[in-house]
Amino acid sequence: MSDRCYRSELIGLFGYPVDENPTVVIMEAAFKALNLDYRYNTTSVKPEDLDTAVKALKAFNMKGTHITVPHKIEVMKYLDHIADDAQMIGAVNTVYLKDGETYGENTDGKGFIISLKEGNIDIIGKHVVILGAGGAAHAIAIELALHGVESIIIVNRNESKGRELTSRLNTYSKVKTEFVLWDKIFSIPSDTDLIVNATSVGLYPDKSKPSIDYNTLDKSMIVCDIIPNPPQTPFLDEAIKAGCHTFDGFSMLINQAAISFKLWVGEDAPIQAMREALKKEFDN
Repeated sequence: MSDRCYRSELIGLFGYPVDENPTVVIMEAAFKALNLDYRYNTTSVKPEDLDTAVKALKAFNMKGTHITVPHKIEVMKYLDHIADDAQMIGAVNTVYLKDGETYGENTDGKGFIISLKEGNIDIIGKHVVILGAGGAAHAIAIELALHGVESIIIVNRNESKGRELTSRLNTYSKVKTEFVLWDKIFSIPSDTDLIVNATSVGLYPDKSKPSIDYNTLDKSMIVCDIIPNPPQTPFLDEAIKAGCHTFDGFSMLINQAAISFKLWVGEDAPIQAMREALKKEFDN
């Protein structure tokens, strides 16, 4: 008889669409680096099946799951517990199980802030434009507000969602906030310091770019795209042409995943191994 355990610990990713999400690459690299018998399963979950999928976490005794578009806000209604900062943000991107109950956290905004710090970007007193008002935009906007930016403009096609996010910012911070309905090409204000594309426009295989006036970009601006696939999006291509300093979605993807990893595994993530795996994946 063997006393070996033949069961692997399971962690997932729930999204729709989700085929293009490369998080599995960095997570499996992290498990391998620490010699952990864990498996990361990228799962296509339709919106109407989200409740069932969350219940499956308990049924399968999973360690937890990442939550990505379009579920980051909707998933909150199906969880047993939600962290205070995730309640403030109004979105969850990480779920873990403890004593048979589900706990929701948000590591997106924290990962974004870490990425800016790694790039020596000072955001105190800066003026920010965020394109989009989904779950990732919520997390990034709240974290930027709490870390001292001067103003945030939320640009979104859905008015109710855009106004909900600006209202949330006004409730939880003192940052100057404005909502702009994205019903035409948006011109970037000349005093903007940081622009963040928090939409899914440009996510593979989509080769389009956000509907802004690219002639209003200035070389003094920092332009970020949170899309990880491809790392170099058409949006960032235009920003580079304008002479802007740019950040792709790789850094945020790794930093937010590292925080989630600690919640699931209880150990610090091997970030260097994760970076090398992602770089190798997209260099091929």
